[in-house]
Amino acid sequence: MATPITASTLVAALKDEGLTVVEVRDWRNHNRNHQGDWGPVHGVMIHHTVTSGAERTVDLCYDGHPELPGPLCHGVITKDGKVHLVGHGRANHAGLGDDDVLNAVIAEKDLPSPNEQNTDGNSRFYGFECENLGDGEDPWPAAQLEAIEKAAAALCRHHGWKAPSVIGHKEWTDQKIDPRGFSMDDMRDRIAERLK
Repeated sequence: MATPITASTLVAALKDEGLTVVEVRDWRNHNRNHQGDWGPVHGVMIHHTVTSGAERTVDLCYDGHPELPGPLCHGVITKDGKVHLVGHGRANHAGLGDDDVLNAVIAEKDLPSPNEQNTDGNSRFYGFECENLGDGEDPWPAAQLEAIEKAAAALCRHHGWKAPSVIGHKEWTDQKIDPRGFSMDDMRDRIAERLK
């Protein structure tokens, strides 16, 4: 169980990991905290956006859309490897998922296959949306994959978590397929190596 990182400490942690950070509009005060709890946090969730174009993607994740108000994550990782911070606090990114998965993340054990939507993930996970069409064909540039690794590692390092605290949205709920186009097991291996 962990208290969410402060906005200033998040910026410092990401920069200390070697990332280029872009602070978007009023991101430090942009959240959905009036809709429910933010924290304690237990892990980091990785998504793909089903969009192309950095500016459009960042704006969408900041603003959301009529059915789902923003922020839609905490940070957007664009194809150039930059991390655009769009929210701090509760964000509409994880939705409902499986409590067995949450318990495995907390214990940093192998993940079970999700088969329930009984737990609010928006209050328990940091979320990074990654610019990608999610069709299995849109490439994941090396700079972007490295940024995903570094961003997740920064939060793990801050909280004293290990790589099993990082999951994909598709590992949280059987209703999602993201991120598509790279292996979360491989990404966790990269994060584990970085945290050594």
